[in-house]
Amino acid sequence: MRDLKGKVAVVTGGASGVGRALGEALIERGAKVVLSDINAEALEATAADLRAKGGDVVGVVADVMKQDSIESLADQAYARHGAVHLLFNNAGVGLGDFREPIWTLALKDWEWGHNIHVMGVVHGIRAFVPRMLAGGEDGYVVNTTSTNGGLVPSARTPVYASTKAAVTSLTEVLHHQLTAQDAKVKAALLFPGPHLVNTNLMRSARPADYVDPASPQPAGKSMAELAQQNGGVPVTEPEEVAAFALDGVAAGRFWLLPESERSDGNIRRRTDSILARSAPIGLGG
Repeated sequence: MRDLKGKVAVVTGGASGVGRALGEALIERGAKVVLSDINAEALEATAADLRAKGGDVVGVVADVMKQDSIESLADQAYARHGAVHLLFNNAGVGLGDFREPIWTLALKDWEWGHNIHVMGVVHGIRAFVPRMLAGGEDGYVVNTTSTNGGLVPSARTPVYASTKAAVTSLTEVLHHQLTAQDAKVKAALLFPGPHLVNTNLMRSARPADYVDPASPQPAGKSMAELAQQNGGVPVTEPEEVAAFALDGVAAGRFWLLPESERSDGNIRRRTDSILARSAPIGLGG
């Protein structure tokens, strides 16, 4: 899908961070954009800003954790444009840095993370892919994963890592099933990076239904603050991620994974450990 002019894109988690950057990059390439987010105020501010830049952009409030909400998002996108060519299942949260043993984490921690990252992607696939296939046009479903879990897990983020492992696997399955049907719709995995992406992902507000009073979590830090805390490691701006993603879509790629000595090394070491039937490696060691 080299020419995005006139194409219709839906982006979840579109009010800020990578989602906002995707929206801006899409309008710069001539696409019409439906941004979605659970934060109505931030969403409308972003949509208005992109419209002021000349984009055909509408904001639709939706909760990726609820299938009926995402079905409504699809209904509104199709009612407005008659088609959807690109779906970015991008909504996500940071989930915190858990130091406790995995067996002691509250069920609400697991439920929140998996309902957003995993079921959010499932809901998007269920709501949009059948309609995209029925439309008979070229299309792309881009699911946001992470090197943390999507490739190699960090022991400090068990919930987050497990959700991204699931997103990676289900997107590979989606690719195989679409390919088996010789579908015009393709699937891709987006790994934001190659460094910590400068967003407020770790500051995501947790809904009351997913708060366990017995397991309070401290307020998260921005990725820039985390980078400084970890010795000033490099950060990647969301705009770089968005441009990389759209270039990958234009090239027809599945693995939207930036080249990085660190991530490439982790992939090799993980593969080597599997082939050697040795102990698994963790992110960074």
